Amino acid sequence: MKDMKRYERRMKKKGYQLIAGVDEVGRGSLAGPVVACALILPTKCRIPGLNDSKKLTPKKREELYPLIKRKALAIGLGRVGERKIDGINILKATHLAMKRAISHLGTRPDLLLVDGFKIPGVEIPQEAIIRGDEKSASIAAASIIAKVTRDRLMVRCHKRHPEYGFHRHKGYGTERHIRALKRNGPSRIHRRTFSGVRI
Repeated sequence: MKDMKRYERRMKKKGYQLIAGVDEVGRGSLAGPVVACALILPTKCRIPGLNDSKKLTPKKREELYPLIKRKALAIGLGRVGERKIDGINILKATHLAMKRAISHLGTRPDLLLVDGFKIPGVEIPQEAIIRGDEKSASIAAASIIAKVTRDRLMVRCHKRHPEYGFHRHKGYGTERHIRALKRNGPSRIHRRTFSGVRI
């Protein structure tokens, strides 16, 4: 089994105590918000089955969600909606969602472990980890909280817009979703600047 705490241990040896993992979901979706989570786990924290949210079944993510929420020292969520995404572009919207998540932690971390790339304009020290959701427990836990939060939101969107099947694909560009877009046109939660929506 992979050692998911090695980054956290290495950084604690360097003197960092409060280490937050940061990740986002929904960047490639054609509809709905991008959601980010910043999360601090205790040093001695074991969460069996913790892994990148994309590698877990929806059922497993739902099982891990309350366990992570119970064990985390702090959790912050950030969300940027589809209109703002269209207005500023998805990369800036992703950075904004991450900044909001960090600001909602309720405490200031000493270090951020960020999946993929550093967040511009953040004064807290950062370490960007490529495929961090597979390598860092904090990032993996953040990815699960963000994913479950966004999936639940998209299921609620399905109740308002059942013709698109958001409960199945969560806004991503599946064949079923593209067919629904061609048939019905975009809904108010679709990202109008995304090529898959401009049919």
